[in-house]
Amino acid sequence: MSRPARVTVVEVGPRDGLQNEATAIGTPQKVEFVDRLSAASLPVIEVSAFVSPRWVPQMADAVDVFAGITRRPEIRYTALVPNLAGLERARGAGVDDVAIFAASSESFSRRNINKSVDESLDTYREVCARAAALNLRVRAYLSTAFGCPFEGAVSPSRVAHIASALIDMGAFEVSVSDTIGIAHPGQVPQVVGAVAERIALDRIALHFHDTRGTALANVLTALDLGIATFDASAGGLGGCPFAPGATGNLATEDLVYMLSGLEIETGIALDALLAASAFIEPHVGHQLPSRYYRATRGR
Repeated sequence: MSRPARVTVVEVGPRDGLQNEATAIGTPQKVEFVDRLSAASLPVIEVSAFVSPRWVPQMADAVDVFAGITRRPEIRYTALVPNLAGLERARGAGVDDVAIFAASSESFSRRNINKSVDESLDTYREVCARAAALNLRVRAYLSTAFGCPFEGAVSPSRVAHIASALIDMGAFEVSVSDTIGIAHPGQVPQVVGAVAERIALDRIALHFHDTRGTALANVLTALDLGIATFDASAGGLGGCPFAPGATGNLATEDLVYMLSGLEIETGIALDALLAASAFIEPHVGHQLPSRYYRATRGR
């Protein structure tokens, strides 16, 4: 299959990137970060999460962040919701789309959201039904799709089964996620192939972490399979709390630089994206791991 001529990049830095940062980020800084990402023409920006502040204190100001950002009509501003209560809060904040978060493995599901996989799917069916009534689209994340920190290998058929269930309940897209950064190019065709047997290729997105330095290699492999939507985080912010020492998500700058070299369109202004990362870096209190960003900073 030929590579896509254009790729959609879903920017997850303000949510997935910041949610596990130890340093509390102020609401004005989050608003400015999102606005700078908007200036870089990211087509989709996941702004925050409407979750319990007891569990994710970094996302406690989701309503205020949405109220403060300057929206551009061509950009979709989204948020993660865990249940119906989160959905209603997100609706009140004026989100464009919402995202739900399922797991491929039982152990991770219970550790992450204190529910079995089936219990979580029951909750998400309710969320999808209510979202449909509100004319809100639902995106689904499917975590531990390439391996679980507690159970090890995860069967591609298991991933495909849950991905199909998420589409059947109303999700418009499933982001098949390498939560702990264990995926490698040999795995990608197996997992994507299994999922593509159950759902349309254009409804599959991929979410890679760069824990073992394979994120871009995985993207390159997935492009040859026809995947055209990838999640990424400005500066490489983020990571999984169950993967100590993880370097974070696939960096948006690294992804855009590679896609540009392949003459694949994204519509993203790389210089403006670098400026967004440069803005947030001092507020997180550590260097951002993006290789392209570090190269432009001379360190």
